[in-house]
Amino acid sequence: MHKSTINIDVVLDDKKIPDSISWKASDSSADDVQAAKAMMIAFWDSGDKSALRIDLWTKDMMVDEMGDFFFQTLSSMADTLQRATNYADLAGDLKAFSKSFNEKFRAKQLAENKAD
Repeated sequence: MHKSTINIDVVLDDKKIPDSISWKASDSSADDVQAAKAMMIAFWDSGDKSALRIDLWTKDMMVDEMGDFFFQTLSSMADTLQRATNYADLAGDLKAFSKSFNEKFRAKQLAENKAD
């Protein structure tokens, strides 16, 4: 049996706010540690039938980057749902929602920038 390992390092400032996030996977094609500004990890607890989540982002993560991160994460969740269940209709609904979310997020950003 093959074992794969993912190491995640989070450096916190004195107020315990993430200052930096880095990760390395044993089966990754990247040789070096990879930097990230945000991460979302979810584990399924089948005993409790609940998702256990870790969501972190660094203090230098920009709001527009967070919007892109959510859009891409929601879109990739739709792809995963399709592969795992073959429920193309529900995956399509999630893709449509992610697209709508992205459009609304960008419109909100534009409105806020015009107000400044």
